[in-house]
Amino acid sequence: MDNAVLIIIVGILVLHFVFDNYLEYLNAKLWSPKLPDELAGIFDEEKYQKSQQYARDKRRLGFISGSFSFLLILAMLVTGGFGVLDQMIRQYTTHPVWLALLFFGIIGLVADLLSTPFDIYRTFVIEEKYNFNRSTRRTYVLDKLKGWMLSLVIGGGLLAVFVWFYQEAGKLFWVYAWVAFAAFSIFMAMFYNTLIVPLFNRQQPLEKGELRTAIETFARQQGFRLDNIFVIDGSRRSTKANAYFSGLGHRKRIVLFDTLIGEHTTDEVVAVLAHEIGHYKKRHTLKGMMSSLLGTGLMLYLLGLFVNRPELSYALGAGEPGFHLGLLAFGLLVAPLSLVLGILSNKMSRMYEYQADAWAAQKFRAKSLQHALKKLSVNHLSNLRPHPAYVTVHYSHPPLLKRLKHLEKYRKEDE
Repeated sequence: MDNAVLIIIVGILVLHFVFDNYLEYLNAKLWSPKLPDELAGIFDEEKYQKSQQYARDKRRLGFISGSFSFLLILAMLVTGGFGVLDQMIRQYTTHPVWLALLFFGIIGLVADLLSTPFDIYRTFVIEEKYNFNRSTRRTYVLDKLKGWMLSLVIGGGLLAVFVWFYQEAGKLFWVYAWVAFAAFSIFMAMFYNTLIVPLFNRQQPLEKGELRTAIETFARQQGFRLDNIFVIDGSRRSTKANAYFSGLGHRKRIVLFDTLIGEHTTDEVVAVLAHEIGHYKKRHTLKGMMSSLLGTGLMLYLLGLFVNRPELSYALGAGEPGFHLGLLAFGLLVAPLSLVLGILSNKMSRMYEYQADAWAAQKFRAKSLQHALKKLSVNHLSNLRPHPAYVTVHYSHPPLLKRLKHLEKYRKEDE
């Protein structure tokens, strides 16, 4: 039975790797040496060629790093490496919470260290080559250390609570874990920008002036109370621009990247913010959180059914069962379900993006939003002709051409 479980896990891992690379292949097939007609007026010939090369460089690195990770996990499974690690840790402690913390802590640290050379190459070679990178080596190292700290405090804390629930509540542990996860998710939605973001970036209130006046005027016209408009120093790490809406209730805030303000007109920035406000007006944040919690609840329920099965631990080469081993094996086994849930989540997200675009176009100006989206895509050297299958699996936002076409129907209302 243990060998059968191992064979299933390995089979899922192999199929997932093949599937991902097949999608990358389909995406690359749509690349063209000449500027496609549908991109004329968005990309010029030089920018288009640059975007193609940028995509090739990222795909090549992604394939190498992905293959390395795949082979490493495969080797650990086939040789019983996870079981060996478990036996080593048991020489120092047999407490379930410490076992889990040390087991996943060591795996996470080693995985991060092994992936760091690829990340450094991506940041300081590829992103640098295309003038995106602004991060210094000091900033990169500090970000890495802060990331480890957060993983230890937040990830370790949640894992410890989950294991404790399992020890105390048995089969019903998933209910308590779900409630704890829901509470944590709500807490982070409300306080992420005041607790986590300041560790990495500076946020300052948007200065008084034309842009702030335009934003406040639009928000007031739409009955949207907006007391918090912040500018984040995204240019410390990248030239890429962005904006987002965060928080719940009175803690909601709009966050603008300084690069967005520097590269876009006032109308374009307001259009982008109108899109973000549209998400709020349509309750997309709340709906997204609810659907995420439902998906998490389903996963935790299934985990509660299977995590105590000893064959899961034995399939990883362990000498005795453990929650941490069952959790890892379960995560590998449910990868297909995770893929399906991810596809459904992305589909819902793309639908929400269309709705927010429509709201922004109707309440502000479609033309300004179109111009902003074009600038963002061109400046980011985005792939504007992704394969439909790749979009289905990986895209949380619709491709640019589809968004522009969708917004075109509202252009007459601008005139």
